[in-house]
Amino acid sequence: MARYESVLRRSERVAEGTFAFHFDKPAGFTHFAGQNATFELVDPPENDAEGPTRTFTLASAPFEPGIMIATRMRDTAFKRVLGSAPAGTRIRIDGPAGIMVLHDDDARTAVFLAGGIGITPFLSMIRQATHQRLAHRLLLFYSNRRPEDAAFLDEFRAVERENPRFRMVATMTEPEKSALPWRGETGYIRKELLARHLPDASRAIFYFAGPPAMTAAMQAMLEEAGVEEDAMRSEEFYGY
Repeated sequence: MARYESVLRRSERVAEGTFAFHFDKPAGFTHFAGQNATFELVDPPENDAEGPTRTFTLASAPFEPGIMIATRMRDTAFKRVLGSAPAGTRIRIDGPAGIMVLHDDDARTAVFLAGGIGITPFLSMIRQATHQRLAHRLLLFYSNRRPEDAAFLDEFRAVERENPRFRMVATMTEPEKSALPWRGETGYIRKELLARHLPDASRAIFYFAGPPAMTAAMQAMLEEAGVEEDAMRSEEFYGY
């Protein structure tokens, strides 16, 4: 992997406990939608046993002029430093890497199964496909506890209006704990939910990302539904 230098331009809250960080795109840096890169803090003011580097999916699309990542914030030295970093903070980027990219056969629907911050590779893929006006049908199943926890939910709603080949099925597992009204699907992503919104699963390629327990559950559910292993693409997100 190549190594690049970049700087932080801004950060923003995109859901409760989740922030997006925007960086300059270094000269010569290119990636495919869905890939990841490793980010290293340069001379951080504090460190811990987990170190100054983390791997993040590139949530921005390749056509965009900058690089964006999004992450849940927790109490580690890396995230304390990143969360309080001012614009202009230097960072090193190693990458890109990863093979979970959109398939070429536009006759096969791309079905994205996302839990929480596992949405990031699909945000990049959906942004890029919409920008290029690809012919792929895109179907996103997006599970969160509450609407407040669902990063980029309003953006996906806007993409539904812009891209007639994209549809989102959002589902909340604890809507009763939300301060916002919710009239959509409830519960986890499950076989019955897929069957209701995807009549012909045999003509789809499935992509799923999230914590290891979630990705294991998605694979088991798809296998039970008769989906072949070569029609699945996955990536695990750990709690860093």
